[in-house]
Amino acid sequence: MMAPQPERPRLLVATTNKGKLREIRGILSSMGVALVGLSETRLDQSFEESGGSFAENAAAKAMHFHSLSDLPTIADDSGLVVDALDGRPGILSSRYLGAGAPYSEKMAQILRELRGKAGSEREANFTCALSLAIGGRLASSIIKKVYGSIAAEPRGDGGFGYDPIFYSPQLGQTFGQAGQRDKDRMSHRGQALRALRALLETHEGLRREIGLAG
Repeated sequence: MMAPQPERPRLLVATTNKGKLREIRGILSSMGVALVGLSETRLDQSFEESGGSFAENAAAKAMHFHSLSDLPTIADDSGLVVDALDGRPGILSSRYLGAGAPYSEKMAQILRELRGKAGSEREANFTCALSLAIGGRLASSIIKKVYGSIAAEPRGDGGFGYDPIFYSPQLGQTFGQAGQRDKDRMSHRGQALRALRALLETHEGLRREIGLAG
């Protein structure tokens, strides 16, 4: 008779966004932790992002859901920053044109605002701020950016959010056209998650707090 397998330590992922959760699981699942999304808990999922930066929002979200769950918690705040639009939609990326507006309308609005602009006038970046809260404190904050430009029209139906209009010169296509592996390799969130994974693979104190052996 086989011995029962020990239960994996749980790490709360403070998001209800299925696309984000899929990407996070794809990169962190090899660590030996059970990654639990908010929709898989009975926690009150409401949280108002009131910070003035991606980093402030990610940190506040991680601490909020860590305090509610008493679980090690990661949270990210990510968004599209368009230079010619004075950084819009920025930290309001998910709420641009109102919280209920579909991304097709948000992308159409951005393309209208950039009509007639070309070259460097269409430069943009995706920013991801990723925070880890554990032991009643903010243990890590990571910020990663990826630079590109706004395509002339949406291209591809992969990814989520603004991916179809974000052109990556490294990939030679939009994130919406890229396969998940290529997107994870180049994206802001992929870079931030790999940095977190490297930290958790080498930091003995954090590993012990999470419950990872060795």
